[in-house]
Amino acid sequence: MILDQESWMNLRRFRALHQAGATYKEIAEATGLDWRTVKKYLQQDAPVTPPKASSRKGTQPQVIESYVNVIDAMLRAERAITASTIHERLVAEYGFTHSYQRVKLYVARARPRIAAEHDGDAEGGGRERLRGLHRRFEVTPGAQAQVDWGEEGALLAGRSTGGKVYSFHMTLSYSRDPFCLFTARTDLVTFFDCHRRAFAHFGGVPATIVYDRTKTIVKRHVAPGTAVPLHPEAAAFAAHYGFTIDPLAAYRPTGKGRVERQVAIVREHVLAGRSFATLDEVNAAFATWLPIRRGQVHRTHGQMIAVRAQQDRAALLPLPELPYVVADHHLRRVGKDCLISCEASLYSVPAARIRAGQRVQVRACADTIAIHALDVDGGGVLAVHARAPRRGSCMVDPAHWVGLPDGHTRATCLDPTPAGRPTGGPGSHRPDSNSGGNSAVAGEPNPLAALLAGNPAAATVVARRPLSDYDKAALLPVWDQEAQP
Repeated sequence: MILDQESWMNLRRFRALHQAGATYKEIAEATGLDWRTVKKYLQQDAPVTPPKASSRKGTQPQVIESYVNVIDAMLRAERAITASTIHERLVAEYGFTHSYQRVKLYVARARPRIAAEHDGDAEGGGRERLRGLHRRFEVTPGAQAQVDWGEEGALLAGRSTGGKVYSFHMTLSYSRDPFCLFTARTDLVTFFDCHRRAFAHFGGVPATIVYDRTKTIVKRHVAPGTAVPLHPEAAAFAAHYGFTIDPLAAYRPTGKGRVERQVAIVREHVLAGRSFATLDEVNAAFATWLPIRRGQVHRTHGQMIAVRAQQDRAALLPLPELPYVVADHHLRRVGKDCLISCEASLYSVPAARIRAGQRVQVRACADTIAIHALDVDGGGVLAVHARAPRRGSCMVDPAHWVGLPDGHTRATCLDPTPAGRPTGGPGSHRPDSNSGGNSAVAGEPNPLAALLAGNPAAATVVARRPLSDYDKAALLPVWDQEAQP
């Protein structure tokens, strides 16, 4: 019998009693144990540490052993395959009836072994050993900038709309000279409007700009190694300013680490512990902090950012004479209320130039919303509105509703008494409510009289006879009724 630790410690207390002359049998009766167990743990050469059961590891076959070759084959075919996927396939294809935990434990042990085998392969070992590593690159002045968005959440205190605030970042790669602009949107128009402001801030255009594969840059996602189709507006914007778009591979943030780090720095030094009421206040806070940042010595290149930025900015491409205005295009349907919906806000169009259900083109710029008629409807600009300040706004020009019913002709009145009839004044006859006639309040028009006054049939003379004649007629047979005059 193997005692647990507590029972062993209780039994060891009787060792002094045994040395004083107590027998194993007497101690066994006092402890409730077998005398052989007492002798085993109280004799002179008994162990001085609690007993432990021998390990059964390796004595019983594992239920996973029958599926080891199958699991290893799956890991060799796809090293990133998950244990849950392996368990799912074992159950569906190989009749595995045991728990997911058994598969998970085996995969945790087998994955490093399979990876080591793969890394030792002369053909694929080089690529696998380089997984997770990247090449450090250096650029010349003016050669590159990096762009990224930061999501800052509900940054503005007391904002009733509850909308999010976003930060646009552009960093010159050679000097780490930063630019940041806080906005309420990340759409196409806002994105490239931030570019124009960044170019104006730096005084030029970098030769290349590095981006993530966002929908404002990439038209659609493609497989690795395939040419990336650019968004038409992004390509036109880049051609106008003369820079090259460099989209990163998917899930490779290390390719633009300079701007990624700048996003974190702005949050730590500009936003942390502060509250703002408007976007202008946030942008003013960044403008106040920017000289501090530019006056610091960067730990990577070892120079003051502002000094190194002089070389960077001097090598930028010149700005074009005219800016490129990006417009986001949408097709919208005109409602019966002469309004169209765009970005969750309503905008009016002139009622005289459209019809209900007509399709129009909306061109959304940074500050304006222009509504154009399609070519099939004659084309031309229908209306231009200032962009709605927030979602759910209604931007209406009252001139667009000219000619539509406005309700000014609607009115109510009491129908006047027809001419030539008594008005119910002093001396007029007022029938009693029990007489069967139409009663009216004195001084008020009689509705029945007004109705009969305009009906020619009201002047028809009707013969009068007593009601008893109708009673007699009802009691006579049909042939007698025919004989009655």
